[in-house]
Amino acid sequence: MQTITLQKSQTDKQTAVQITGSKSESNRLLLLKALYPELELDNISNSDDSNLMTKALVSTSDVIDIHHAGTAMRFLTAFFAVQDGREVVLTGSKRMKERPIKILVEALQHLGADIQYVENDGFPPIKIKGKKLSKHEVSLKANVSSQYISALLLIASKLENGLELTLEGDITSVPYVKMTLGLLEEIGVSTKFEGNVISVKPNARALTPQKLVVESDWSSASYYFSIVAISDLGTQVTLSSYKLDSLQGDSALVEIYKHFGVETTFGDNTITLKKVSDNKTTKTFNLVNAPDIAQTIAVTCFALGIACDLTGLHTLKIKETDRLVALKTEIEKLGGKVTITDKSLHLEASKEINELVSIATYNDHRMAMAFAPLALKVPIVIEDAQVVSKSYPTFWDDLEAIGFKIAQ
Repeated sequence: MQTITLQKSQTDKQTAVQITGSKSESNRLLLLKALYPELELDNISNSDDSNLMTKALVSTSDVIDIHHAGTAMRFLTAFFAVQDGREVVLTGSKRMKERPIKILVEALQHLGADIQYVENDGFPPIKIKGKKLSKHEVSLKANVSSQYISALLLIASKLENGLELTLEGDITSVPYVKMTLGLLEEIGVSTKFEGNVISVKPNARALTPQKLVVESDWSSASYYFSIVAISDLGTQVTLSSYKLDSLQGDSALVEIYKHFGVETTFGDNTITLKKVSDNKTTKTFNLVNAPDIAQTIAVTCFALGIACDLTGLHTLKIKETDRLVALKTEIEKLGGKVTITDKSLHLEASKEINELVSIATYNDHRMAMAFAPLALKVPIVIEDAQVVSKSYPTFWDDLEAIGFKIAQ
């Protein structure tokens, strides 16, 4: 496991970074391409998760190990359920075997799927015997991971009668659901989202051949929003490739980081982030639609000595690690004071940051990347630094390119 030291650093005043395609969009489109081979994809994410997804979709093995890739586990569960005549066991890492999948499995079983648990009820590994599914109505609690919902929507057009999915209660991570529906519409699949009911029409025909370009990952951009927020006035970073009408929920960064004095300007497939003011007031954000940027925001606030209240975080407990506990543990090692519930985080304002603290990353790529911008304030140590390959393999190279000093 590679541990690196980020020496106290300063970014270049003006710099540019090319970021790989969105992991979220890539994994959805990779599954759709497996269902509709006439699609052509460009700017696919080079993340571990997308590489694992690609390999799993072309594998002929009867045991498929997706390691830590939670998105792949959920999407592939649905995919293999409709592969008539194919039998596979889906498994993963020790942590993956602790991440629940029962809600999705029960929904698929309700539609007629043949899925059994191999070890523990409700958790991977699972044995799937693919078959044609003719039932088309199912209900799901709306406050579960949006990946369960998206997994069902992605295979819906291949069900004999399509899908009518009723969501019960308040919907979690609506932008991720809308991303899935937007991609389905883009390739020519008919969908409807009214109230709490989502309908997808069946489609047995081949689609019109088309090339789809994946937008770069907004979650990965979040670390540059943090860097600019923590940097001196006038610092700017240009990132590509991004668009104003993004399908990604984390594009909420543009509005959120205005509160930190970061101005975002859209150019031709680019965004330029510039620090235009200082704002040290307490920050309050409901991140129910963008939980993946919670770690970035918490660390930004800590670096600036700002208090914050973050809510809408109930899905963080079932990520690569329990991200709320992990954030509390690591920020408190640095000298901060954090209070958490099962769905919120409160950070008190603090003036001091402990130097050369070794940050544990818990097999979680976002822990490594979210804490990296602290090197603008103090030297910091990141354990298991290569964990960033899960979503952003060139992260450390890109940080060095904009001025960060990194020692192995």
